[in-house]
Amino acid sequence: MPEQNRTENHTQVLIAGGGPAGTTAATLLARQGFEVALMERDRFPRYHIGESLLPSLLPILDLMDARHAVERHGFVRKTGAFYGWSGQEWSLGFDEPGRPATYSFQVIRAQFDHLLLRHAREQGVDVREETSVKEVALPAGRATAAAWVARDGRRGETAFDHFVDASGRAGILSARQLRTRTFHDAFRNVATWGYWRGTDRLEQAPEGAIGVFSLPEHGWFWAIPLHDGTLSVGLVTDKRSFQRAKERLKTIDAVYHAALGDCPLLGRMLARGRLASPLKVESDYSYVSREFCGDGYYLVGDAACFLDPLLSTGVHLGMYSGLLCAAAIGSVLRGEVDEAAAQRFYRTAYRHAYERLLILVSAFYRIHDGRDAYFRKAQSLSHRDQTGLRLHESFLDIVTGVEDLRDVREDAVDILHEKLRQPLDGHPTRGLGGHGTSHMLPLPTTAQHAQAGFYLALEPRPLRVIGRQSRRLRDAPARVRLTAGRRSQLGTDPPRPDPITESEARQRTGRSPRPDR
Repeated sequence: MPEQNRTENHTQVLIAGGGPAGTTAATLLARQGFEVALMERDRFPRYHIGESLLPSLLPILDLMDARHAVERHGFVRKTGAFYGWSGQEWSLGFDEPGRPATYSFQVIRAQFDHLLLRHAREQGVDVREETSVKEVALPAGRATAAAWVARDGRRGETAFDHFVDASGRAGILSARQLRTRTFHDAFRNVATWGYWRGTDRLEQAPEGAIGVFSLPEHGWFWAIPLHDGTLSVGLVTDKRSFQRAKERLKTIDAVYHAALGDCPLLGRMLARGRLASPLKVESDYSYVSREFCGDGYYLVGDAACFLDPLLSTGVHLGMYSGLLCAAAIGSVLRGEVDEAAAQRFYRTAYRHAYERLLILVSAFYRIHDGRDAYFRKAQSLSHRDQTGLRLHESFLDIVTGVEDLRDVREDAVDILHEKLRQPLDGHPTRGLGGHGTSHMLPLPTTAQHAQAGFYLALEPRPLRVIGRQSRRLRDAPARVRLTAGRRSQLGTDPPRPDPITESEARQRTGRSPRPDR
């Protein structure tokens, strides 16, 4: 290739991938004044599944100053969920006490992801679409530079201080280079979905709710209303049952419609509608990387782990990890925390979130009382799946009475499942009795929820007291940083890093910390 077609440069942070995980990290870092380049393989908008968002994302959108743009777009406002599961029917409203927000959104991901990517560019991120990161240089195990190629044939190499792998299931580092990705024995499911028009609303469901409907034998359906007038309807079943049904019925369309025939509650919603799109099929295999970060790099979102779509946790884990990553990197670049301590925080906080959701999804499947015992077994965590889980630490402060898990080795998952079947005060016994995603995933913003000795400090606060007046700060950049704290339940003081001078920070990163904008 001619030398003039090759470009070499440097940035403080390079992010590979423009989905919600990548744009969250990029936006929060750029708003703190750091140099951020983001390379995305595709030209947005592009199709993506994962349309139902959780209320826990709204505080993150606020930090990004992106919530107003999402509100203006006109996505369906999701105020709860409806479950037709194992012979029971119940609704869950997001206006219950203790939730981070009273609503969320049902989104067309092509539009939602494009909106966040445009917002990242507006915040100062150097966004390069149709540019693929091909390989990350790892001399002596530390990520230092990335080779990339653009769709027009240009090639280059960009050096960086920190690399964020937000490349999704492609997994530039975890799947392709380091090969640290491990697939679970559980949740080896197949999703088949399409988009319907002319459907009826489920009257007993909250406004804009997702509907989740279990099948009598194997699998379940989702139904998600979207603002373009369509209803996303997807079938999830285990791989073996899907293959056997396809062998018997010959086509994927026949498998899908036969399953609809076994779900009368959803069938009534679709009775006057029509399937308005071809069906899509994807293997929703669950996996996790052995490490979520390493010298000079972080894995976020689907690049780090993927869980079953049952509780709509995909976008949450992506944006949550983007926030944690931005806090860790920003604190290092400002010279406030050394990299080893920042990565301990990131690794611990993200893995705790992942493990909580892993157990929550498996517990929900456990109450599936269908006639097909294989489907239930296929959603159960094997002994191999449980290897390496640190459930006592992950559920401390989240589920009462887990102190007895400290020394448990064999039955920790079973013990947690039983505890999750005990409803929280004021909650009925249906489903998981209030043990939902909002309860499981509080942002680590207090010493009570410190991870590896640190918690997040979000600055500026939404409200500042000036004299006797309180006013809301607008157009002020948000700083996310790590603050040393104590987790009193562990009974020990966390390690506190030694102060880092500006000259030491310059030596570690190659440049001085830049002030906030």
